[in-house]
Amino acid sequence: MSFVQARWRLIQSSPSNGAWNMAVDEAILDSVIAGISPATLRLYAWEPACLSLGYAQPINDVDREALEVGGFGLVRRPTGGRAILHGDELTYSVIGTENDPPLAGGVLESYCNLSLALLEALRLLGIPAQALEKPAAQMAVSNNLAVESSPARQAANQNPVCFEVPSNYEITSSGKKLIGSAQARRKHGVLQHGTLLLDGDLTRILQVLKFRDDAARERAASRLLERATTAESASGRIITWDEAAEAYIRAFASVLNLLLEPGDLTPDEKVRAEALLEQKYTNPDWTGRV
Repeated sequence: MSFVQARWRLIQSSPSNGAWNMAVDEAILDSVIAGISPATLRLYAWEPACLSLGYAQPINDVDREALEVGGFGLVRRPTGGRAILHGDELTYSVIGTENDPPLAGGVLESYCNLSLALLEALRLLGIPAQALEKPAAQMAVSNNLAVESSPARQAANQNPVCFEVPSNYEITSSGKKLIGSAQARRKHGVLQHGTLLLDGDLTRILQVLKFRDDAARERAASRLLERATTAESASGRIITWDEAAEAYIRAFASVLNLLLEPGDLTPDEKVRAEALLEQKYTNPDWTGRV
């Protein structure tokens, strides 16, 4: 598949807390929809580690006391899916419009297009991986955002952990989920972000989620280790954030035919992100909306 060459902005953000990361992604989306900012590839990390919930995930899935003891943040994403504990990872966001060729054609086609770049990034890192197509995606619309849903993701909704069940064109290595992604659409704007787990204990997330009893938690841990992996485990070596970021930049540029121009948030985007931080992403009404 070939794409018409396009200029996109590349932002490599300093590690930030979860609420700020989500506010920045949405602020960029607003600016792109308004035609003020170009399509953007953003790469970032989370500090401190943070539990993020999907748009429609119940807040009651979270063990708030354990979260506080662990020193983890808590945020609700504008995209669907289930809980992720963000820590030792690289997170990417792709923000553009349906007029941008890699994002055209609906959720499933854009997932497929972006998965090609993600697979190339993993190839550059020496990680064998696949992107599997699941049954046709459907759209669930709420609060003026269209959030991707599929039978696989509906199955995932029976479990609080995102990385247990792959969805459409999400990336697996040796049958285990390696990159989890989610997408939201508003008007003609598209936001897709996703996580490459670099290393660490996959089961750590289970300590901050509620289970009926310890036996249920242990069963969840076994399933998670059977169905998910990290870049370190898949490659057999340590992969740094900087190395992964460089692979993403090279892969997105070559596969999607992008001229990635390094940049930063505009002053207006920073103002909008600050407003979203206060009004939405640190607001208990948003975090506890479900």
